[in-house]
Amino acid sequence: QVQLVESGGGLVQAGGSLRLSCAASGNVFRINAMGWYRQAPGKTRELVAVITSSGTLTYADSVKGRFTISRDNPKNTVYLQMNSLRPEDTAVYYCSARDKWSDLDYWGQGTQVTVSS
Repeated sequence: QVQLVESGGGLVQAGGSLRLSCAASGNVFRINAMGWYRQAPGKTRELVAVITSSGTLTYADSVKGRFTISRDNPKNTVYLQMNSLRPEDTAVYYCSARDKWSDLDYWGQGTQVTVSS
């Protein structure tokens, strides 16, 4: 099993920045890709950004140029630097990690990000 703990959410004004962190523990050797998803009220969960163990990056079009995902492998931690935040970025942000052998996705508990206009 893998446990994920997110931190760094909060309330910020439009145009501001936040940095989310997600620390993995447990059987971390099983992890391949790590990423961030978000779910706004009344909407389905959507991909924000993913980074593989080899460093390949994927971003949602809506966050390209504003958000940056990074990973510290020795610390088993993934970060999401969010700049130029918009009210439509308001959501619960979830950290995920994919098991390299089973393709099972592990999830964190989520952290709220609220962007005021």
